[in-house]
Amino acid sequence: MIIVDEALRARAGAHQPIRVGMVGAGAMGRAIANQIVSAVPGMELVAISNRHPHAASVAYTDAGIDAIELVQSVADLEAAIRRGRAAITDDPTLLCRAGGIDVVLEVTGSVDFGSSVVLEAVRNGKPVVLMNAELEATLGPILKLHADRHGVVVSGCDGDQPGVELNLYRFVRSIGLTPLVCGNIKGLQDRARTPATQAQFAERWGLTAQMATSFADGTKISFEQATVANATGMRVAQRGMGGRSFTGHVDELVNAYDVDALRRQGGIVDYVVGAQPAPGVFVLATHDDPRQRKFLELYKRGPGPLYSFYTPYHLCHFEVPLSLARVVLFKDAVTAPAGGPVVHVVCTAKRDLAAGEVLDGIGGYMTYGQCENADVVAEEALLPMGLADGCRMRRALALDRVLTFDDVELPPSRFADRLWREQVERFTRITVGAAGRSA
Repeated sequence: MIIVDEALRARAGAHQPIRVGMVGAGAMGRAIANQIVSAVPGMELVAISNRHPHAASVAYTDAGIDAIELVQSVADLEAAIRRGRAAITDDPTLLCRAGGIDVVLEVTGSVDFGSSVVLEAVRNGKPVVLMNAELEATLGPILKLHADRHGVVVSGCDGDQPGVELNLYRFVRSIGLTPLVCGNIKGLQDRARTPATQAQFAERWGLTAQMATSFADGTKISFEQATVANATGMRVAQRGMGGRSFTGHVDELVNAYDVDALRRQGGIVDYVVGAQPAPGVFVLATHDDPRQRKFLELYKRGPGPLYSFYTPYHLCHFEVPLSLARVVLFKDAVTAPAGGPVVHVVCTAKRDLAAGEVLDGIGGYMTYGQCENADVVAEEALLPMGLADGCRMRRALALDRVLTFDDVELPPSRFADRLWREQVERFTRITVGAAGRSA
């Protein structure tokens, strides 16, 4: 991180700022816009695309920028950038195609829409940073494959828990330890939460009720930990992860795991509810050298065999510009799949579901997401949570049952479904049927 601030100052001094095009102007998009404009030298937010351009305009004006221009073509966008005017549009493909943009930042939280934006950007030679764990966990491996083919980087971001965890994971590995648990600390976990129960919280913090629900019902943390799993090769010890309640300090978690079991599993991703300091992340690791273990005890990391490392916060939008700089200046992905999928997030009934009902997707009333290992998902043809929105139930299903592709009819002609089938074919080497089921 330290090298990034100096590199940005150098870009500012050379009058060569990193030029960012952002897709999405919701609560996080507006916060990122303000951060880039107010606090980041050597970087400019030159364009924002949003379904409703007025929201993009508000993001700029809230950040103190009034020279705003609505554009409807690549030529218009490029001209606005040359004139130093902030561009807004409802067409994200303009940001993906235009010269004068160094990196695309995707902040929508949509899997289907977001996947099309990412693919368009990489096909046009632009790197992408995602503040979209839902997309990254669902289709990250196939998007990285396309990005690699075009010689660009697709990365998750600093500030969101997966990025913070993987920064910590890289640090722990860099000093010679072997990480065996990558963990996330939650203050609340209740799979029954709905947009109705989370409405007041959402209003207080300027979030959508669906976003607040995905935080509370475990779906969001499942996407986050699946992203970490796919980047590290770690699995989950069981469907849904351990998710134990633990009110002590995170350092005490070294006594909560069987280190031999962790070694046999090759390391796991997990979360705990209630640990301190919250809302942080942690890595539990071992060291094979007895001389170094002695020093770790001297440095107050305990007697082993597990040693605790943690970051006590994640600062969301404050850190996203660091990711943009890492990707553009150093081609350093914050989070990226190491290969094919290792863990998926599977769609699970939040209540009894009836035949004919149409699922309301992430953060809704009907389903929640939980982690499952990719080999089990393939074997049982489980429905990814990232593809659940808009699916119609073919049959009734009871509370807490995990849905399969056979249980639903997919909406027609979704881009994300095509990418999912491509991902399955590429990484599992098994045939994919018309409904998306692996056969």
